[in-house]
Amino acid sequence: MHYNGAMFPEPAITVPAPAAWPLSEHSATPMALIARGHVLLAANPALRDWFGGAVARAWRGEQLALLDARPPRLSDAAERAFVEQRRVWLREARVRTAIGDRGADLALTPLDAQVLLLEVLPVAAEPATATRLSESLRGFAHEVRGPLAGMRGAAQLLHRRLDADERELAGLIVAEVDRLAALSGRLLHAGAKPRLALANVHEIVERVAALATAGADAPLRLRRDYDPSLPAVRVDADRLLQALLNLVRNALEAGARELVLRTRAEHAVRIGERVARLAARIDVVDDGCGVPAALADTLYEPLVSGRPDGSGLGLALAREIAREHGGDLGHASRPGSTVFSLLLPVSE
Repeated sequence: MHYNGAMFPEPAITVPAPAAWPLSEHSATPMALIARGHVLLAANPALRDWFGGAVARAWRGEQLALLDARPPRLSDAAERAFVEQRRVWLREARVRTAIGDRGADLALTPLDAQVLLLEVLPVAAEPATATRLSESLRGFAHEVRGPLAGMRGAAQLLHRRLDADERELAGLIVAEVDRLAALSGRLLHAGAKPRLALANVHEIVERVAALATAGADAPLRLRRDYDPSLPAVRVDADRLLQALLNLVRNALEAGARELVLRTRAEHAVRIGERVARLAARIDVVDDGCGVPAALADTLYEPLVSGRPDGSGLGLALAREIAREHGGDLGHASRPGSTVFSLLLPVSE
């Protein structure tokens, strides 16, 4: 079905030219622009796909209320965002689509007094994915134990023969091999729980920075943007380090030449089915080629990769580790700017 101006009159407002709208055609996040009066201006391909693949649907001129399966929640949230000129979250919304009502969190962000950006955060993947991932990881862990032992022996031999500066790098290799050996040992036991202890997140992120710089094949510009107010968090430091390294490795393999490691304290944020009063957010921001739109719905599933030589385990493992800690992993992406955000609840 195609909607046009005859059925839905153009909104009687002045809006920016399309080129000025931050609505990426390549973003994996479903997004739309909403005009004052709650009229849709445009939608990106990810949103059209999420609503049932209605490619021919023009969207411009449709009333926002038509998408709400629980009216008037969506219209009320949009009006609040316009009036208060701040981002408004609509948690656990129900949205009408061509394939039935679907659940999602919605974010409505004012771009100016006349236009809102609507972002749709769909429900997480099915629990069966975690089971498949665990089975894949246990097989992987079994296979790498032998090569890890050989790497450790070689690194120790080098450590004795190198000068002081190079010994530091050899010691880093030994420490990482030991950490991976311990990690693979835990993965071999089904149902293994993370070993939680209070930790300074920035110390873990700094170790990620050191490993990212040492492991990059090409010169890497690395920037840090830390929130000093972030409190200690109960985490399994080795597991969290592994998750963040996977995100960094994913960025480097996507052609990133600049990397930003950022931390923030988030208040009253929804993680899964509950709201955390306080959470630590760790962002890995890169300037690589972005996430392919075709992988938007399966990106975190095991054995799914956008590269022919990719294992498809890195992001799946990173999300599993986040969820082991009661947190979650999400992303927003367009060519030249991709952000993976890992959320961890902070204990009271």
